[in-house]
Amino acid sequence: MKIGVIGGGAAGFFAAIHASGQGREVTIFEKSPKLLSKVKVSGGGRCNVTHRPMEISKLVKNYPRGEKFLKRIFPKFKSEDTINWFESRGVELKVEADGRMFPVSDSSQSIIDVLLKEAHKLNISIRKSCGVKSITPVEKQYKLETDAGIIVVDKLIIATGGHPKLDSYSFLKDLKHSIVEPIPSLFTFNTPKESLRELMGLSVADGIVKIEGTKMTYRGPVLVTHWGVSGPAVLKLSAFGAQWLKDRNYVANALINWNGAFGEEEYNAHIKSYALAHPNRKVVSNSLFDIPSRLWEHFCERSGIENSQLFATLSKKQINKLVQNLFCYTLRVEGKTTFKEEFVTAGGIALNEVNPDTMESNYYPNLYFAGEVLNIDGITGGFNFQAAWSTGFLAGIATFN
Repeated sequence: MKIGVIGGGAAGFFAAIHASGQGREVTIFEKSPKLLSKVKVSGGGRCNVTHRPMEISKLVKNYPRGEKFLKRIFPKFKSEDTINWFESRGVELKVEADGRMFPVSDSSQSIIDVLLKEAHKLNISIRKSCGVKSITPVEKQYKLETDAGIIVVDKLIIATGGHPKLDSYSFLKDLKHSIVEPIPSLFTFNTPKESLRELMGLSVADGIVKIEGTKMTYRGPVLVTHWGVSGPAVLKLSAFGAQWLKDRNYVANALINWNGAFGEEEYNAHIKSYALAHPNRKVVSNSLFDIPSRLWEHFCERSGIENSQLFATLSKKQINKLVQNLFCYTLRVEGKTTFKEEFVTAGGIALNEVNPDTMESNYYPNLYFAGEVLNIDGITGGFNFQAAWSTGFLAGIATFN
């Protein structure tokens, strides 16, 4: 029995490992000279393996696309199973405060090494720099036109990852599957005309970011960068708003509340009560609401507050302007920045054409899909890798059916 796996990433390796055994010949075909390249760079080179375990009903809410499909998948292989799989093979994992999980070593190499070791132990053949140009179904088998010639396999798992362009799926042209047009999912907001960029490197721990004119609102850390704004709240917004933003060519107004614990009225009341308690303190040099001092100075400047002005002398107009900067800071977004190594795409194989219990094609027997080649994408935090492990596991074991 010959099993082919196209794609040497997280989902491809996990699928190949779980398709091995009983004297099978399993081969991974990877078009680039490098294996597991996304695993290597993810999480700043630490590899955000998964997320702290949670109820499946909550877990699936972290996927802008694929929520319903994953409800069927996660009961069979969830975060706890991922943790057990790696830890039982000597890779201890740790949980960070925000729920992200990493190897204790803080190195993605720990994850790469255990996957390569497992593949070697199972005699999986790995063919690097061996791309697949076309796939032709031939009497329940699959003829692959590869860079190394024609290869025929009995069962085939496609785990080629996400692609930024539709023509990257051309090797699937002989299969009648629908491809949902790929679009970027996790990206930061570019604000080229905004003075806020001069404060790059500043961050707040609990901001609320929303897109004006929509109901899309996300809470979490916000980071000011030299090109605009980033951080988990912005990345979440980019994922759930991916199609909306693309349709508008990534031009929109982002509204930021710099401390999610306060609403408009609370900001107003707190500033007034602070002014009564400390009338002779300078406004500019007394930052409130856990706002970084340079950001507070920026708000004061935008509110027409002089450097030497005391709280006692604040006018109603100045307080209102200060509150608007804190509660509803408006940024003109004109473009996006994606990270080439860590890009995540929405789009891929349409989920209604795949069996969520086995990852098998609804059209072709013995053809399976795993990972980001499917129209599944998660927000930042280990969710995309969890989907890769889960779909890879299911596709691999399903080849024994």
